[in-house]
Formats: sequence, structure tokens, C-alpha cells
Amino acid sequence: MTLAQRLALAVYGAVTTLAQPLLRRKLRQRGQVEPGYLDAVEERFGRYGAEAASRAWVWVHAVSLGETRAAAPLIAALREQQPGLRLLLTHGTATGRAEGQRLLRPGDRQAWLPWDTPGATQRFLAHFRPTVGVLMETEVWPCLTRACRSAGVPLLLVNARLSEKSLKQAWRLKTLSQATYGGLHAVYAQTEADAQRLRQLKAPVQGVFGNLKFDATPSAAQLATARRWRASPAARPVALLASAREGEAAMWLAQRQPGALWLVVPRHPQRFDEVAALLAGAGLKVSRRSQWPESGPSAADWVADVWLGDSLGEMALYYGLAEVALLGGSFAPLGGQNLIEAAACGCPVVMGPHTFNFLEAAERAQACGAALRVADMGEACQTATTLLNDGARLAVARQGTVTLIDGGRGAVQHTAQAVMAALARP
Repeated sequence: MTLAQRLALAVYGAVTTLAQPLLRRKLRQRGQVEPGYLDAVEERFGRYGAEAASRAWVWVHAVSLGETRAAAPLIAALREQQPGLRLLLTHGTATGRAEGQRLLRPGDRQAWLPWDTPGATQRFLAHFRPTVGVLMETEVWPCLTRACRSAGVPLLLVNARLSEKSLKQAWRLKTLSQATYGGLHAVYAQTEADAQRLRQLKAPVQGVFGNLKFDATPSAAQLATARRWRASPAARPVALLASAREGEAAMWLAQRQPGALWLVVPRHPQRFDEVAALLAGAGLKVSRRSQWPESGPSAADWVADVWLGDSLGEMALYYGLAEVALLGGSFAPLGGQNLIEAAACGCPVVMGPHTFNFLEAAERAQACGAALRVADMGEACQTATTLLNDGARLAVARQGTVTLIDGGRGAVQHTAQAVMAALARP
């Protein structure tokens, strides 16, 4: 490591240490809306109680909901290859932590990844002493990377992606970024384009395996429930606005087409009430998923103007209920959400112009007919309504989802083998 890199890391570590009071304040504020952020707050600062440390942890960090779902098939494959594996699963968001609880087995441990200061990361590693660390997708932190290297913990970045926009941002702090990515043990990218961008930051790219999300299996129980509810005599065709980001529900509201029953699912749970108020304020009759009985939507719910998907962990149910989905995050310059999950549930998508977070997957989906590209929300609403009324085109699009998923599988086994190789190192 060069002198300039050591200096950049030292300055960064000093800044994040001084910023800790701001983090505490942010957690208190966020916890007022999402109480999960108030759980085990001291873990955020590298304090994990008196539990005896183990040298056998296989540590997987999945920052949020999407990364945790992507980690699920990898964790399952690792358990197959190493029976008795002790999983340490860390997160950064409350939704990721809630989803991660589903992946735990007796003997596993779940914790917050600490705020990226020299002291907190060193305490984290000293407490758990993981055998290997696996970071999902984009979660690379300077102090954590340096601490792992100093402690001799091989740190892998898997399912790695780096957009052109993120590369430009990282390049503004080139010295710090190259010190950080260059400190990783190994990187396994989703695409060759991701690999090329990562190499510019000195990342040790050792393979291009594809996207783990193609190997994820949606909840069979939720899909079965969706089929049962769609068989109701009162059922109507449903179009879905999936994982809507800030501003997109308002865009949809201004452009929605009459006739269809729309289901709006905000990306973040803290916006459920905000979106409900927006819809009701527009004079729409809103039916909220959280208020449905166990038997599902009633006849009255089926004649509502719009459904609000205000629950966590039920995207497979929502995709199963819908004939077609608009891809959230793609109508504002936010990079798009995960369209692979929709395809795995057999739901075609209509996507806007902004899909740089999943560029190759979006291009492949469009090529095989699982996704349609449009210029804006108005065209998206029109396209979705047209598909709802054209059974032949809808059937072709559904077949495209099968083609997309079948052609994308395989990353899990390659990635699991790479993690096992790191575990087996001398």
C-alpha cells in the first residue's frame, strides 16, 4: 500500500469516527418510522456483548432486502457443501435483517455490521473471528477491508456489480477507492462489464459468474396463495407497480389508465402510510393488504380502485397476483429494482429508461421478451393496459420469463465453490 493510500485511509477513518454521533441521531430518527433500527444499536459500533467468540463462523454480509434474497441460494449451497456450517449473517437495514431471519438455523448468529470506523471494525473481527467474509454485490468499506486484511480474514466480494455511475463516483476518491478494492481477497463479478469497471479500481477480479438472483426460488406458498386468490369469482386482472421508489407513485397516479385494478407496492416500508395518503387524497378507493383477512381480498376489495401492498416479504405473492408489472426505480434516475424476481414468478415487466443497476439483466429480459422498454411512466401505463387486454401477447411475454430464468442459472454453484476454496486455504 502506498503512502498516499495509507493517508487516505487514515483521514477516512478519522472522519467516520467523528461522525458517530450523527449516526446515532439518524438511527433514532429512522427508528421512529421503522422500529427495527432501534434493535441492538450498540452492535452498530462494534459492541456485541460477552458471547464467546468462535473461529468457525462463515460470515455473509447482505446489507438490505435485495442482497439478503440474493444470498439465500448461496447460503443453501454452502450448507450443502459444508454440513454443520455456522453462519454469521450481517446487515445494514431493518428490512434486510427481517428477511435474514428466515435464513437462520440453530447455532447461527445475526448481527448488524458496524459503522465503518477503525475501532468498530476491529472489535467486530476480534469478537467473531470469522474464517471467511463474503460481501454481497456492492458493500465494500475501507476500514472493514483493511481490518480484514490485517486480521488475515479473506474477504470476498461476490455477485459483484459496479455501474458506470458508481465508477465515476468512486474515481473522485481514486486513491481511497483503489486502496479499498485492492485490499479484497477476491472479487466475482456478475458481468464482464462489471469486471472491467472493478479492475479499474484495482479489484482482484477472479471470475465472472453471472447473477445469483437467477438461482433464487420464489416462495411456492405465496405463489400458490396468489393462484387461489385469483380464482375468486370477483377477481379482476391486476397490474402491479413494483417496488416504487420516491416520486414514482405520484408519476403513476398522474398517468394511470382506467379499467385495470392496480396494485402499488412501495419499495420502503416507511412510505406505506405516505403512499396510502397520496392515493386516498386523489379520491381513490384504496384497499390495503395489511387489512385483508387470511382468506385474502374480499369481493369489496376486488372492486377497489387500487390495492396498496403494505407488507414485507411478500413480493412473490404480489407478482403472482399480477399479470404484468411496472419496474420500480426505472422511471426516475435510480437504476431500477430487481426484475429477475418478477420473471422467476412468471410476471412480465415494463421498464422505464433507467436500469443501470441491472443493465445486462434488463437487456437479456428485453431480448427474450420478458420485459418491454418504454420512455416514461405514461407509456408504461398504456403498455401495461394493452398487455392486460391482449392474451396472446401476454402469453408470449410469460414464456419469455421462463427463457430468461432458465438461461441465467448457474452462478450459485460457481460462487459456492469459490467461497469453499477460500475456506480451505492454508
